Amino acid sequence: MKSSLLAVAALIAAAASPCTAFVPNVSPLARQSSPSFSLGGRRHRHQPRSSLVMRDFPKPNLEDTDNYRFAETMSTSFKTSLKITDPSQKKKVAIIGGGLSGLACAKYLSDAGHEPIVYEARDVLGGKVSAWQDEDGDWIETGLHIFFGAYPNMMNMFAELGIHDRLQWKIHQMIFAMQELPGEFTTFDFIPGIPAPFNFGLAILMNQKMLTLAEKIQTAPPLLPMLIEGQPFIDAQDELSVTDFMRKYGMPERINEEVFIAMAKALDFIDPDKLSMTVVLTAMNRFLNESNGLQMAFLDGNQPDRLCEPMVKHIEARGGTVRTSAPIKEIVTNDDGTVKHLLLRSGEKIVADEYISAMPVDIVKRMVPQKWQNMPYFRQFDELEGIPVINLHMWFDRKLKAVDHLCFSRSPLLSVYADMSVTCKEYADEDASMLELVFAPCSPLAGGNTNWISKSDEEIIDATMGELARLFPTEIAADDKWPATSEQGPGGQAKLRKYAVVKVPRSVYAAIPGEYMH
Repeated sequence: MKSSLLAVAALIAAAASPCTAFVPNVSPLARQSSPSFSLGGRRHRHQPRSSLVMRDFPKPNLEDTDNYRFAETMSTSFKTSLKITDPSQKKKVAIIGGGLSGLACAKYLSDAGHEPIVYEARDVLGGKVSAWQDEDGDWIETGLHIFFGAYPNMMNMFAELGIHDRLQWKIHQMIFAMQELPGEFTTFDFIPGIPAPFNFGLAILMNQKMLTLAEKIQTAPPLLPMLIEGQPFIDAQDELSVTDFMRKYGMPERINEEVFIAMAKALDFIDPDKLSMTVVLTAMNRFLNESNGLQMAFLDGNQPDRLCEPMVKHIEARGGTVRTSAPIKEIVTNDDGTVKHLLLRSGEKIVADEYISAMPVDIVKRMVPQKWQNMPYFRQFDELEGIPVINLHMWFDRKLKAVDHLCFSRSPLLSVYADMSVTCKEYADEDASMLELVFAPCSPLAGGNTNWISKSDEEIIDATMGELARLFPTEIAADDKWPATSEQGPGGQAKLRKYAVVKVPRSVYAAIPGEYMH
């Protein structure tokens, strides 16, 4: 309906593993409306250098897939068939939210000849990929983000902006920390030249450390309908949690410990018994059907400069506008329920031809006008609730043994992590490591036993140091400042010199069974 319902942003820019962030030297507005932030310690660089050689890999052939071609065709349509042919067709479009979805929406509207204006409440753009610098000049990111080959909309966006060279592609494999063998890793290795889904099946078969051959054979049959029937079968599993699905179809229990826990925490910061199987199957179906779908890339630097800024320049060059520090107070409606205007907290009134929401679900729920709240479309929001997550930056006083890739920790407290001093060019440091980690689950809603989102930053860091000490006993030193490391032996030498804790109380919505289709 034209101007009568708050539309959901038409194009969503996909991101990898969202997370958390913070900063002390941003404006009061950003501190109030951004995720909570804290900073501790200072960094020292005086230890021996790592012998690890950083190596990026060529961009995979992502364009030769149906999903990419569809994304490319849809994007091209904004410049061709959907482009306005007469000035009278030009619309002024107000977009609420300056995350990737809002910026992507503005980009494509400007391509079509319209006038988008983005209103972002905070003084930083990017939403879940926002970042800022602390007092030392180090970048603090809202989340640890990687880009999969199976993100056609995002890959097409990079190509159209001419910034594909800003992606640092890593070797095509998945790396898992071994819970029962501290300090060791195991991998799923994807052999070049073998098409999907056979490359994924072979990667699992070749791995000898995570599942037995019998368990692998037992796991395959329940997943075959996903490949044969596709999305109808996937959608029909929404009432089942991941663990319910496993037991219904006779999958081995160890597949949960070895794979599904890591997947659930990476996809939705939640434990498998709380997550709809539709989410996992949707991701698996996409990855399994694209030969390079699981290959990962890191952005080569901070997201504001390397990703958001090119989008802003593209929008502004075509007559659009991007405003920060412009929080919306209210969506004001006419008597018939159509939008009259947007009211900013400053008192400014925004009148447009069309209005689009690119806000997170919990903010949208608070912004829905009274006249809309009983409409069936908006009542669906009642069942959706954002899930909390915590992102950590941890600077150590020396170089850790690292891999140039994303790692799945398979820890009860941690999801994925990466040594950003190795994986990212802008953060490269030959003398000391900086780990960026996703702390999840961190609330009972997500399946955790502890409400970590309410804990102090020191408690969160101490628990994390304890997990790192357990996972890597030969690296982390005993440190009186962090009691959880007290049982470390003399072999560990690395001490934490600085940290940042970013709490996002409401992140992606909790995709619990029965709610995914909302």
